[in-house]
Amino acid sequence: MESIYALAVLIASGLIFSRLLGKFKFPDVTGYLIGGILIGPSVLGLLSQDQVKGMEVLSTIALSFIAFSIGSEMDLRAIKKMGSKIIIVTIFEALGAFLFVTASMLLIFKQDWAFSLAIGSISCATAPAATLMVIRQYKAKGPLVDVLIPVVALDDAVCIIAFGIASFMANALINGESLNIATMVGKPLLEILMSIGLGAVAGFIYSLIAKKVRNDGENLSFTLAMIFLVTAAALKLNLSGLLTLMVMGVVITNVGHVNKRYLDLVNAITPPIFICFFVLSGADLNLSNLKSVGIVGIGYVVSRVIGKYLGSMVSTKISGFDQSVQRNLGLTLVPQAGVALGLSLIAANIIHGDHGQYIRTIILGATIVYELVGPLLAKFALKRSGCIEENA
Repeated sequence: MESIYALAVLIASGLIFSRLLGKFKFPDVTGYLIGGILIGPSVLGLLSQDQVKGMEVLSTIALSFIAFSIGSEMDLRAIKKMGSKIIIVTIFEALGAFLFVTASMLLIFKQDWAFSLAIGSISCATAPAATLMVIRQYKAKGPLVDVLIPVVALDDAVCIIAFGIASFMANALINGESLNIATMVGKPLLEILMSIGLGAVAGFIYSLIAKKVRNDGENLSFTLAMIFLVTAAALKLNLSGLLTLMVMGVVITNVGHVNKRYLDLVNAITPPIFICFFVLSGADLNLSNLKSVGIVGIGYVVSRVIGKYLGSMVSTKISGFDQSVQRNLGLTLVPQAGVALGLSLIAANIIHGDHGQYIRTIILGATIVYELVGPLLAKFALKRSGCIEENA
């Protein structure tokens, strides 16, 4: 009964506030987060903290769909045409954020190496859901979008890999263990390779069976079953569900020769799931905890934006992209939500001591800022580059 009530409140509040803020030209994502903050335990209390925590399975499901969609949107042939340019841009903008955040935490805010490395790795992530929703909402098309989509997809792959390495190093430092090649590279690399392997096998199995489905109902049901099964398998094996689902989507789209009707069917049912995810993210923010974050949280927000923008601008200039891409790509990479929130939740569970929960609080607070401002900046950049009509 309580779960049904909570679902109704999540979806209804997301729709209401996205519609209200839409009248002021705010993207839908912003409305979902505002709605979550207001209905959550910190403000109106329409949902209790226990109800919010009890709905975390929705966040896991949403992250699975996000990762699967990212992989399914990646056209390796298009990326291959762009060649090393996309790889260069992705590495520069992701590691730009990592270096700026890690350095600011160490040098300015005097945090230790474990904390700085872990939160620095999470800073690499960009919100694919928020970014893709802005692109879809305004039907954006053009050179900036052509660069943005593969960069966002590859960006999160870089982030997941960086976080795997950084979290192992953080725990080793917290536990007083000496850092060695096995700690820094071996274990994370094994987890990454196993995640890729599981995703690739799942993608091939999907491709073989999907050709035998008879109608849309079977197609959708089979796709959902595979997404849930692979997610459960990754969790059971302590692998990265995000990377596994992403690879599965990549294999299906680029190797499986499967009709992409499955993606249309999945996209048709994900809006309420994404609404729940973003509203829950807003509701999960304990406003009183933001006081403990203080200046460190502000430093994270600012240093990440600087790193993303400078990394994007330098790399697009080196790679020879036109000025509309150079000036605007960094602004479209400001949103941060799904992957970062997922990694912060993982950090709170696996990084020992107080570091994990402190990181979770900072990322939650920063996400609200990024998701309030980020979609607006993304829309502004897309419009300024000519990818969105002027009257949108």
